[in-house]
Parts: sequence; structure tokens; C-alpha cells
Amino acid sequence: MQYPTKVTAPTFEHHRHALGIGEPAPRLSWRTLTDEPDWTQHAYQVRITGADGAILADTGRAPGAESVLVPWPGPPLASRTRATVRVRVWGGAEDTASPWSEPADVETGLLDPADWSAAFVTPDTGDDESPLPVALLRRDFRIDADIASARLYTTGLGVYETEINGVRVGDEVLEPGWSSYHHRLRHRTHDVTALLRPGPNTIGALLGEGWYTGRLGWDGSRHHYGRRRALLAQLELHHTDGTVRTVATDSAWHWATGAVLRSELYDGEHYDARLERDGWSRPGHDTRDWPRVRELPPPPTRITAPTGPPVRRTRTVPVHEVLTTPSGRTVADFGQNLVGRLRIHVTGPAGHTVTLRHAEVLEDGELAVRALRGAAATDTYVLRGTGEPEVWEPRFTFHGFRYAEFDGWPGPFDETAVEAVVLHTDLERTGWFDSSDATVNRFHENVVHSLLGNFVDLPTDCPQRDERMGWTGDLAVFAPTAAFLYGCTGMLSGWLRDLAAEQLARPDGSVPLVVPDILDPPMGGQPHALWGDAAVLVPWALYRETGDLELLRTQYPSMTAWIACASGHGVQGGGLWRDPDQLGDWLDPAAPPDDPAAARTDAGLVALAHLVHSTDLLADIGELLDEKDDAARHRALADRLRGAFADEFVTPAGRLSSDTQTAYALALCFGLFPEEAQRRHAGDRLAQLVRRAGFRIATGFAGTPLICEALCLAGHAPLALRMFAERHCPSWLYPVTMGATTIWERWDSMLPDGSVNPGQMTSFNHYALGSVADWLHRTVAGLAADVPGWRRIRVAPTPGGTLTRARAAHLTPYGRAEAGWRIEGPTLVVEVLVPPGAQAYIHLPGGAAPLTRGAGRHVFEVPYVADGQRATVTGHPFVAGSDEDCGCGSPGPGPATPVCDPCAGLGDAAL
Repeated sequence: MQYPTKVTAPTFEHHRHALGIGEPAPRLSWRTLTDEPDWTQHAYQVRITGADGAILADTGRAPGAESVLVPWPGPPLASRTRATVRVRVWGGAEDTASPWSEPADVETGLLDPADWSAAFVTPDTGDDESPLPVALLRRDFRIDADIASARLYTTGLGVYETEINGVRVGDEVLEPGWSSYHHRLRHRTHDVTALLRPGPNTIGALLGEGWYTGRLGWDGSRHHYGRRRALLAQLELHHTDGTVRTVATDSAWHWATGAVLRSELYDGEHYDARLERDGWSRPGHDTRDWPRVRELPPPPTRITAPTGPPVRRTRTVPVHEVLTTPSGRTVADFGQNLVGRLRIHVTGPAGHTVTLRHAEVLEDGELAVRALRGAAATDTYVLRGTGEPEVWEPRFTFHGFRYAEFDGWPGPFDETAVEAVVLHTDLERTGWFDSSDATVNRFHENVVHSLLGNFVDLPTDCPQRDERMGWTGDLAVFAPTAAFLYGCTGMLSGWLRDLAAEQLARPDGSVPLVVPDILDPPMGGQPHALWGDAAVLVPWALYRETGDLELLRTQYPSMTAWIACASGHGVQGGGLWRDPDQLGDWLDPAAPPDDPAAARTDAGLVALAHLVHSTDLLADIGELLDEKDDAARHRALADRLRGAFADEFVTPAGRLSSDTQTAYALALCFGLFPEEAQRRHAGDRLAQLVRRAGFRIATGFAGTPLICEALCLAGHAPLALRMFAERHCPSWLYPVTMGATTIWERWDSMLPDGSVNPGQMTSFNHYALGSVADWLHRTVAGLAADVPGWRRIRVAPTPGGTLTRARAAHLTPYGRAEAGWRIEGPTLVVEVLVPPGAQAYIHLPGGAAPLTRGAGRHVFEVPYVADGQRATVTGHPFVAGSDEDCGCGSPGPGPATPVCDPCAGLGDAAL
């Protein structure tokens, strides 16, 4: 039987779009679409043609099953070089050739510093301490010969948008984003051929402060990187006669100010439409009052192409409800905590001002602005008064908000005249989860929304207050979840290069708490476990997702420098890491509101556990990279540190000196018990602690990603499911019951009475505590990579608890994979989808050995007995998922103390 086979257009490295890339020999990936069962690829052919149609390389039939990150088979591409790639494959039972894929174009950007003839130009004198108006820069030029193609290469110190002949170039937002400006500055490439015309032309740019000169951090300081904004632009015109002309930024450009009088990331934008300069980026504009810009010497930084996609407007959200607050103010509720800004359509008299204020939640019916700390999060628009609807959206700011307050709206407020514009890095969605419980599904969607809201060019901690930094610890715990949900390897690999640059510039090799690093010592000046471990944990998570060894190779010096730094602290006192400044199990729910590091778990235990784990991983990475001596050295170091951990923190019976959920979760997941009996007793002790806590969470950043996994490893999967199902505070689902649409920074960012946590650090959009979603994907639904890169898939569902079905799907490098289960009376039905080129190892509940299946959809039915739903614990029926009752099933005294009297009396012996 013949099955139709189709090959997708190839992709290049980890780019969504391959215009202006920085890799001269980009690796290729493709997927095969076919319904043939057990299909595998036997061979492939790659053909590369140049811009003129000439064949640059052709592999012919190349035997092999490789289809992910296949080495570039042609000569390296020079700067500004365009090529087209097609692929076809042979496979299946009949070893037949597929049709050629659709063509995919790739084009390099400017790869060498010598490619730049443009100069950095600035309108600034460097004397201003106050926020600056957005500058308008422009240059006129003529085109007197036919254009074959044109490319615009741009970057900036600040944020910018470019226009040609009055038309916006591209759709990126907040370009060039925030990188470690002292080390790396990204440039963007645009095909602008269609925007040019014979005769007079004009190129223009709006230049704002952004992260370069604008206010950053909670201390209110400005000019972290420099005092002068600057633009670098190079327009290259390729004529049909083969000549090339360049229009570049230099001292011949002019500048002025316009309607944007202030545009700051934290405080918002002030726009006076009466000051608009109509036609400012079109030929013929009067520039007699426009002074010339000044050229700056090139900064000591490397200009590089981006590795991931830019920030874009991805969707708009209408007003969900209009509210009138107790003070009489008009507030729009968008129904979802989001990140972006507002777009308004307004008509009114000239000079009338509309003010827009933003907040994530309401408190006592009014905007809860205290949680914003020093961020004003306020935009103002002064009407031009033309009599026609004026449409306005801020340019160089963004806010985290669900609610917006409108002051000064002319006439009755019209909710159809307002929409929220959502901004985030334009990532491809690759992971999904669904279950029978709507509250669980809402929690998972909250994780997704928090990821998007905090992936605004770099992985931030929060999008709303005077912070919005790339905290390393947050991503260290969240990276596995992020890599499953979105194709974020390109974006995060660029961030990791910044991390390495910042780290290796430090004499001790410590990893900053935030990347890019704008913190001053002492907070940012010494090594911190978990936060510093991002140097190892994030590349490892991306490698597990993609199988990309080159990513590990690129980050290897950073990883080894971190372990050398951290272990240098750990050798003191026989391998212990005792540092009073450790952040430890950050935001343990028992910590006081204004002391988030005050955790129940010894910070030294947290530090040494992570050091052992990262050193173990680095030894594995050394083996993968054929760094044999390094691998052996790091393996021996991990063994010594593991022994030090056991000597200091583990009793002969398997108890830990910190008798906490986090301590046991770390030790169980990181393999820190010398003896199997100790590990078994520790697992039982963790179960006891969870039951005694009434299934409420007692972990912070360090323990939260691991607690459910640790319970499952210890044989207490029903307890993990019950714990996750808990709805009282603190728990994962408590915020959902309070109306949360994103993940909160604290377990109790909002208290049960609806008031905001009194601490000075309270955000309603943080992804770190959502890292448990990785467990939902891998363990509850049962879908995971069995080997890095997903060629082998592990399916091992964990049914039970309050759920009657669960399913996860993931767009792997080979295609869509799915694993799902549902309970139908006494039968458990498991469905698995394996993409072509991959193989699944399926572990069914109660099965002795895994089943192996190739490409296709597979359905299994096995007898099912609901674990925990009729089991007995010390004579009490255990009812999984009970909200108000004790974990043993007996009626409890209520949510305040959800442990029944018999269980409380049993103490540790039976619980």
C-alpha cells in the first residue's frame, strides 16, 4: 500500500525566520509527514541553490536517519548571502523517495565588523538627567538606477523603530531588545526593496531610551550603560547593473523631537498629538529646524545577529467588563492578566488629556498600585482635536495588567474604543496539556500566560513593577517547562551567551543574579546557589529538548567556571557551602512577607544539593563533549560533595537535618542518600510531612519544581496527585480559586480576604512556581523525551487523584507526539501518537516491561483500580482529592487544620 509522504520546508538552527542570521553554515532540520505505520527515514538529499539558481551543494542520496540539526552540506555563506534549500527523504517499508520539500530561504546578515560602514549617531549631549523625548532621525537620498534588492541593517543603543518613505519597516517591538550591551548588541535585517521608489526617498527612525539610558531597577537609577542613545543603520541598495550603494547613519543625518515627550519602560509614555510632525519620514519634509546628529565612536561591544525571534504584537484583547470603582473611577477589566499596552480610539477637543493607569489586580475595588512599587505604569495622550477618531498606542513601553483605569475620557466611556495589545517574544507554541479538571486546566493556562508575559526579549521575573529583570534562579527552575511549551531555544541560547559574557568577565566566575546584570554588590556580587546553577541547568534543559550538543559546547566554559567558583566555596568545612547571603528556598510560604529568604530549609543544604546536582550534570556533559579528563574530575568532585552532604545533613535512618518538604525533595531527586534504605525511609518521611501539612505546599523556588516528582520517585504518586489537587492556601490551585489568570510570585500574593500581600515584593505574574507543569507533562500525562531530542519518547502515565483523564501533546523535532489516558469504568485507556522517525517506549500501569512502538497512533486498554480511592491508611479510607476532609478521608475540622483527630494523634508513626 502506498502512503503519501511529505517533507516540511527545512529550518535553520533554531530560527523561526532565517533572514539576517549569524551562522555561516546553519544546521538544517525537517519533519516528515506520513500515515505509514512505523515509518523511519533511511536516507535524505539536500540541495542548496544560490540566489541566481545555481546549485551550490547537493548531497545526493545520503544514507541515515538524521533529520534534526543536520550539518550544512555546502560551503559556508559569506555576509549578505542568500540561498535556497530543498530536502527529500527515503523511508518506510518500500524505501521510496518523497517529493521535494517546499523551498526554504536563508540569508546571512553582517557577519564581520568590517561589513559595517555606518557610524553610531546620537541626538543627545549626555547632560540630561530627566527622561528624554523620543528623537526623530532622518536622511534624504535619491535613487536614480533600477533596484534589484535592498537590505536595511539596524541596531541601536536604546530602542528604535525605522521608517522608509512614511512606511514602518518590519513589525518588531522594542528593538533591538535588551542584551548585555557591554558585550553583545544584536542587529536586525530587513528586506526593504518594496518600500523604495525612483527619485527622492527618505529613511527615518524613532529613537527612545529603553534599557540603555532609561531607568532600571528599584533604586531609580538611570544610564546603566551610557548617557547617549544612538542609532546604527545601514541601507544597502543593490542595483540591477550589479552596483551597490550604501546609505548609512553619519553626521549628515538630522534630528528633531515630536509628539512622544516621554517613553519609559516602568513609568509609561506621554504623547502630545498636537506636536506630531506629519510626513517627517517622507521626502520633502521641512527640516530647516532640524539640527544634525553627532557621530559616536563605536562602543566596545560585538554586533551580532539574533539567535531567536523578536518581540511582536501577537494579539489584541477586547474589554471584558467595565467597572465603576467605589471612588467613582472608570476601570476596564480585560479578563486576563497580560503584558503589553492599550490601543485607544478617541475623539475630543485639542489639548484634552486622557490618562491610562494599569494594574494587575483590584484591592477594595480600586487599582492595586502598591504592588507596582516605583513604577508609575501610566500613559497619557493629549488629543490633537481634528474631529476625527484618533488612534493611539504607546511605542516604547509595556505594562503588566489586567485592569486599566481611564481618567479624562471625553464623553461616555466606549469600551469598543479600547483594546489591549499583547506583546511577547514571537515564539512557536510546542506543548499542550488538558485534563478532566477545569481548575487544573486553568492553572496550566496560567503557566502559559506567565511564560509569555515574562518572555519579553529575555526571561524576566515580572512584567509590571520597577524590576523586570532576567533573574537566573527563576529560569533555572522553569526552563524544562518553558522548553516543552514553546520553541524558546533560539531566544534562550542568546540569553545564555549574555550570561556567559557577564559571568566570565567576573574574576571569580560567579553567575550574576540577573542577566543582563545591572545589580550592584552586595546583592549581585557573590555566588548564589540555584541562581548560579542556571549556567548548567538551563543549557541542560535545552539540550534535553533539542539534542543540540553544540549548545552545550558553546556554554561549556561558563558551566565549568561556575562549578569551579561554587565548589571553591563548598570545599570549606569539608565540602559545605555556608554563606549567610544564600537565597536558599526563596519564598517558602512560611517566610515573613518582607523576608522571602527566611525559609524552613537550611540554605546550606539547598546550596550543596544543587552543587552536587550541577556537578553531576557537568560530568555527563563532559562525557557527551568528549572532555574525558574533565568528566572524570567532575565525577570525582560530585562524589566528594555527595559524601559531604551525607555526613552533614543525613542521619543513618535517612532523616535530614532540615526536616522539610524541600530538603527531602532535593535529596530524593538529586540522589543524595548513600543507602537504599535511607532513600526509602526519606521518601516515607516526605509523605508523612505532606500528609501532616494537610497536602499544602511548604516549598519555595528550590523545592517546588521537585516535590511532586520526589513523591512519585518514592512510590507515593497518589499522594503527589492529592497534593497537587489541594485548593487551600498555600497550594498551586489556590490562586485559581481566587481568580488568578497568571502564576503568582508568592503562594499568597492575594490573601483569602482579597487583600494584597503586605510585603514590598508582590507580583501576580511570575512563572517560577508554575514549574510543576513539567511534572504534569512528564508524569501525570506521561509524555517525555527518553533521550535528548525526542527520537525516543517515554510514555508513562500516572492516572488517579481527582482526574479521570489527562493528555499532553508536544511538537517534537520529529513531529507531534501525544500521550493521554482516560478512565472508563474498570478500564484505563491509553492513547499514544508517535511521529515519523521516532520510537516510543510505553510503560503502562501494572505492566512488567515497556512496549515499543514506532510511528503512528496506538491505543491500549488495561484494567484499572483507582489507587488511593479505596485504599486504607491506619483504618481510615483515603479519599483522593477531598477538599475539606483529612487526607485519610475522615471528616476534618475544616480548611484551617485539615487533619482529622485520629491522624493527628498518630503522629509520624502511621501517617
